[in-house]
Amino acid sequence: MWILWTVTALWAASFSLIGEFLAGQVDGYIAVFIRMLLALALFLPLWRPRRLPAIRQLQLAGIGAVQIGIMYLLLYHAFLYLQVAEVLLFTIFTPLYITLIDDLIFHRRHLPLRWWLAAVLAVLGAAVIRFNQPSEDFITGFLLIQGANLCFAAGQVMYKRLPLGTERQQLHVFALFFIGAALTTGIAMALFADFSMQPHGTLEWGILLWLGLGASGLGYLAWNIATKRVNTGQLATMNNMLIPAGLLVNFAFWGQQVDWLRLGLGAAILMLAVWLASRDRRLD
Repeated sequence: MWILWTVTALWAASFSLIGEFLAGQVDGYIAVFIRMLLALALFLPLWRPRRLPAIRQLQLAGIGAVQIGIMYLLLYHAFLYLQVAEVLLFTIFTPLYITLIDDLIFHRRHLPLRWWLAAVLAVLGAAVIRFNQPSEDFITGFLLIQGANLCFAAGQVMYKRLPLGTERQQLHVFALFFIGAALTTGIAMALFADFSMQPHGTLEWGILLWLGLGASGLGYLAWNIATKRVNTGQLATMNNMLIPAGLLVNFAFWGQQVDWLRLGLGAAILMLAVWLASRDRRLD
């Protein structure tokens, strides 16, 4: 669990950085492709393709294409319609998607009722923290975020269920994850990008370097490895811990107003959800 907590802290600033400095300034297709290319460059020197059967290599590349390739394409475009806080709000259904996908598609038996309850509590806690009157463009933004949530949820569950050996072995094949993501986002960029909106200046390139090497490269390796260490209920509930973390970053660095009562109450509900899921030590 400590890995998931650490990555949550690592990702907390990403929403704000995208919303404050990249959305509307750098074309979303270009920004996502640069992130994936940087993350791929980080793992290519470690790639040992012969350590994984060909079918598993294709599966891992496919997971990367779905979990972060398509997901980020949808997410970045959602920022054109929503504020950072609204994006955070609309991610609250991810725990339910994770639980539902694992139960109906990837699991041979029903998940414990406790894990379903934990997922529902995670959604409730996040809603308490971040439910506000949506903006006029909320429907388009909402649908984009739900598509992103489904991709991220499916990718996490698929990675958890894919046999990849030890954590050291995963490190040596993780380049495939970003090969899939880079191919997907590269094709989308070639077809749809507005190349007049390329990154300019030290600030935008610095943010992209951080997002590519840190948040994406190291972050997704750690997060996906951690999915194999926890049960589905823990994984589902931890997906919503990013919401209070992201709001705290917004407050600390950009002075965004925070309803501390709602934040405290919602965070308490989220912690209850994590505790409830963690009571069952099974990893299935």
